[in-house]
Amino acid sequence: MQTENLGDFIRQLREQAKMPLRKLAALLDIDQSTLSKLERGERPVSRQMLPIIAETFKVDEKELVVRFLSKQLAYQLADEKYAKDILIAAEVEIKYLTKQNKVK
Repeated sequence: MQTENLGDFIRQLREQAKMPLRKLAALLDIDQSTLSKLERGERPVSRQMLPIIAETFKVDEKELVVRFLSKQLAYQLADEKYAKDILIAAEVEIKYLTKQNKVK
């Protein structure tokens, strides 16, 4: 799994597409300085931006969501003594909820 910052990944996608910062910022309905900060990892990427980014650059939205949520979980659990146990318990809970059709 990639450990690079999601913002770095977005910048790489934008640069590979030769898209100016202002154009992606307009698509995301944010200003250029905010996008620049997102790309540098100085501001968090919003979950709502992921489908737009995926469609714009023809990348798998799943990859973006996994990068986004795994980073959030990692930061939240980084200082927890029982982080691995928490993740295992969460996986069991997700399976249970999915089976009960409470989570899609």
